[in-house]
Amino acid sequence: MASRRSRRLGSLVPFAAAVVLLLLIASAAAAAAGSPDRAGPARPPLVLPLTLAYPNATRLPASSARRGLGDGHNPNARMRLHDDLLTNGYYTTRLYIGTPSQEFALIVDSGSTVTYVPCATCEQCGNHQDPRFQPDLSSTYSPVKCNVDCTCDNERSQCTYERQYAEMSSSSGVLGEDIMSFGKESELKPQRAVFGCENTETGDLFSQHADGIMGLGRGQLSIMDQLVEKGVISDSFSLCYGGMDVGGGTMVLGGMPAPPDMVFSHSNPVRSPYYNIELKEIHVAGKALRLDPKIFNSKHGTVLDSGTTYAYLPEQAFVAFKDAVTNKVNSLKKIRGPDPNYKDICFAGAGRNVSQLSEVFPDVDMVFGNGQKLSLSPENYLFRHSKVEGAYCLGVFQNGKDPTTLLGGIVVRNTLVTYDRHNEKIGFWKTNCSELWERLHISEVPSSAPSDSEGDMAPAPAPSGLPEFDVGRITVDMSINVTYPNLKPHLHELAELIAKELDIDSRQVRVMNVTSQGNSTLIRWGIFPAGPSNSMTNTTAMGIIYRLTQHHVQLPENLGSYQLLEWNVQPLSKRSWFRDHVVSILLGILLVVLLTLSALLVLIVWRKKFRGQAAYRPVDSAVPEQELQPL
Repeated sequence: MASRRSRRLGSLVPFAAAVVLLLLIASAAAAAAGSPDRAGPARPPLVLPLTLAYPNATRLPASSARRGLGDGHNPNARMRLHDDLLTNGYYTTRLYIGTPSQEFALIVDSGSTVTYVPCATCEQCGNHQDPRFQPDLSSTYSPVKCNVDCTCDNERSQCTYERQYAEMSSSSGVLGEDIMSFGKESELKPQRAVFGCENTETGDLFSQHADGIMGLGRGQLSIMDQLVEKGVISDSFSLCYGGMDVGGGTMVLGGMPAPPDMVFSHSNPVRSPYYNIELKEIHVAGKALRLDPKIFNSKHGTVLDSGTTYAYLPEQAFVAFKDAVTNKVNSLKKIRGPDPNYKDICFAGAGRNVSQLSEVFPDVDMVFGNGQKLSLSPENYLFRHSKVEGAYCLGVFQNGKDPTTLLGGIVVRNTLVTYDRHNEKIGFWKTNCSELWERLHISEVPSSAPSDSEGDMAPAPAPSGLPEFDVGRITVDMSINVTYPNLKPHLHELAELIAKELDIDSRQVRVMNVTSQGNSTLIRWGIFPAGPSNSMTNTTAMGIIYRLTQHHVQLPENLGSYQLLEWNVQPLSKRSWFRDHVVSILLGILLVVLLTLSALLVLIVWRKKFRGQAAYRPVDSAVPEQELQPL
C-alpha cells in the first residue's frame, strides 16, 4: 500500500505483534498436521509479518503445474499503469469484473495477496473513483460458498476475508468469483478468478481515490497465483514505472523476453511472502558506504514493494547514505521540506530540468549478492519540492527502529522490473518506460483479446511528458451527462469544485465555451496560471492533467458524471513589448488626457472670472457723464 511512510514494514503495535505470534504458533501446528497452504513442494508456513493474517485464505483447487518463463506458448496480460507515484502515492491499473464488465482502478501492489473492490452492499466504504461492484448486475458472478478451509460469514453461507495493515487501515468483506478482463491491449482472454467484495474499509483505504487493491504477492488469493494455477500465464510478471514528472507505465502479467543486459538478484520465497532481493552494498559517487553487508539482511532482509512510495533503510545505513549524498552537494542550499509534519532533507538551486540532475547529484549503485549492480539516477532517490521550484528532497528515509530495508516505487522509476517467480529471481533494466515496447522491439499493441463488454475502454490518455516550455494555458473539453438548462445555474459551483479537486485557485478555472448536446452538455474549460504569473511550470501542468485524465474530479450526484474528451496544453505566447505593456500605455494616455482637460477647464474658469471684474482707472481719468436719477 502506498504511504508517506511504509505501511507494512514499519513497527507493529503491541497487540498486532501478539496476533502475529499466535498465528505463527497456529501455522506451525497446521503444518505439523500436514495441511499445506499451496500446491507444489512442501514449504514452511509463511506468515505476513506486518499484516494481520486470518485463517480464511480459501484454498483453490490445484490444477496444472506451474509454468516458467521457458514456456513460450502462454500469452500475457499487457496493461497500462496510470496515476503518478509521488502525486498520488501509487500506480493504478484498470481491471474489468463481471458480465457486462464493471471497471475499477486498482492500486498495483506486489505486497498484497488479495484483490478487492468496494461492494454495492458496503456500509463503510469511501467515495472512490468508480461506482461500487454490483454482483446482481453480473450474470457470471457467484459467491465462494462457506467451506472448512475459510472463515465464514454469520449466516455461514459465504467465505469472508480480512486484511489489516500496520498503520491500522483495513479491508474486510466476502469472497466472490467472476470473469476478469484485462483490457484491449491484453493477449490473455478474460478469466474467472476469486476476489474480495468489500463491506468495510478504514484508514487510508477509506480515504484513497483508487477503488481498491490488485494483489500481486505470493498467496492463494493473489491474482498471479490464480492465473498461474490455471496454466494460462507463465509464473512471472513485470512492472515499469514512468520517471519524474512523467507518471504512468506498463504492467505485464506473464512472461516476456528479458533484455540481454538486465541485471538479476536472487529472491527467496521461503524467507518471506514478500519479494526480497540480496542487497550487499550501496555506493554513492562510486564509493561504497562503510557498512556491514549483513545490515541489509536483517529481519526480513531487503524487500521490494510496488505499493510503497519511497525507500526506507535501517538507521545506520540511512545515516551513512544521507551524509554521503549531502557531502556531494555542498554547492546547494539546504532548505525545509514541503510538509512540516516531516523533517525532509531538501536542497535548493538544482534547476528544474530533470535530465541535468546527474550533473549536481551523485549516482548511486546497488550491488547484489551475485556481484551484479543496479545503477540509480537522481530521480531514483529524489522527489521534487512541491513549494520551491528547482528544489529536491531525499526520497530515502530511516525505517524507524526496524532493521528491514524496504525499497518502494521511487527506486525503480524508469526501470523495467521482472518478478521471475518460477526461477526465484528479480531482474532490473534501466529504460525509458514510456518507450518500453520500442526499446524491446515489441509491437506496442498486441493482437486484441476478446472482450466481454463493449465498455472495455481505457480512460482518456495521460501525457507521457511535456516539452520543456512555459505553459500559458490548459484547455479541457468535458462532456457532462446533464442537460444545459439544469447545469447552467451550477457552472460557477462546478468551476469551484474542479479547482478544489485540482488543488488550484478557483480564479484559475474559467468557462470558455458551453454547447448543449441533447441530454448532455459539452464544456470547454480554460485553466490559467495562478496570480500575477504569466505561465505555469511543466510540473504544475502535468499534475493538473494527471488529475483530470485519471478522473480525480468527483462530481456530486446532482451534476451527474463526466467524460474527458480532449485536453490541450498551450505554451506561453511570445508577445511584443507593446502587448506586454499595453495596459500601462493606455493608463498613461488616459492620465495625460485627464491632465490636459483639467488644465483647459482651469484656464476657461479663470478667464471668465477676469472678464467679470471692472477695469482699473486712474483717479484723474475722464469719466463719462451719467444721468442723475430722481429720488
